[in-house]
Amino acid sequence: MKNITVIGSGTMGNGIAHTFAQYGYSVSLVDLDEKALTKAIQTIQKNLDRQINKNKLTADDKIATLNNLRTFTDLKSAVSKADLVIEAATENELIKSNLFKDLDNLCPSNTILASNTSSISITRLASHTNRPDKVIGMHFMNPVPMMQLVEVIKGYDTSETVTNKILKTAAKLQKVPVVVQDYPGFIANRILMPMINEAIYSLYEGVAGVIEIDTVMKLGMAHPMGPLQLADFIGLDVCLAILKVLYNGFGNAKYAPCPLLVNMVAAGHLGKKTAIGFYNYQQSDSKEPVVAARFSNVGLST
Repeated sequence: MKNITVIGSGTMGNGIAHTFAQYGYSVSLVDLDEKALTKAIQTIQKNLDRQINKNKLTADDKIATLNNLRTFTDLKSAVSKADLVIEAATENELIKSNLFKDLDNLCPSNTILASNTSSISITRLASHTNRPDKVIGMHFMNPVPMMQLVEVIKGYDTSETVTNKILKTAAKLQKVPVVVQDYPGFIANRILMPMINEAIYSLYEGVAGVIEIDTVMKLGMAHPMGPLQLADFIGLDVCLAILKVLYNGFGNAKYAPCPLLVNMVAAGHLGKKTAIGFYNYQQSDSKEPVVAARFSNVGLST
């Protein structure tokens, strides 16, 4: 596979495009918004500069990577020669399903269709195409250029040939691919999201404060980041969406989203991307994360 199309130029999409381009693939990055594409390329440039400053890349590598990238607002043009399309759109099943219908009609018959979804059923997405054997999940971790893991999710009809191609492709990106079956949350989020949800419940019920909860998990469990800060970085809306998938998929009350999380998302306090969540990110010059004023008192329940 040489020609890769990435749909969606947000955090995950531009990270995936960056990584493939860095390893010599010809990458088409697609978004409906030209401004979003401009911002994505600027982000990729900044991230490449960080890699240069850490002596992981050279200036020539940066130039080569950027030369491997092209941007499109027209989906048909972007996928006309694609060997692999990776969808990194909003974590919304209706949006993704409609996109897979369009891709099935627009892409060459041999094109593999992959989704970067973190929880939505690959089998259901594949059912909207006439090529379910060529539909697979490629769940990259954020930040994509740095994180090694790729969850490779096999849909009910995904062929072994396609699975093996994706495993080899991930390995060429210096990633570690792990094959998992298509059940709600896969592995990463089936384990991670209940932990985050329980941390939010602990705050909601007044067991401990934000700093205390995150400190226990960092120092006691050797996590690089506490669960509440991690939730802010993931996006509280994304956490809520994944928990809903788990809850609806298994029908088990242990996956029910904490009411505090539901309220925060309804209020638009989504974490780092809105500069307010469990922490306040408006003070960008602060070395230590500042707890949001609402949670400054231990035991707040709302």
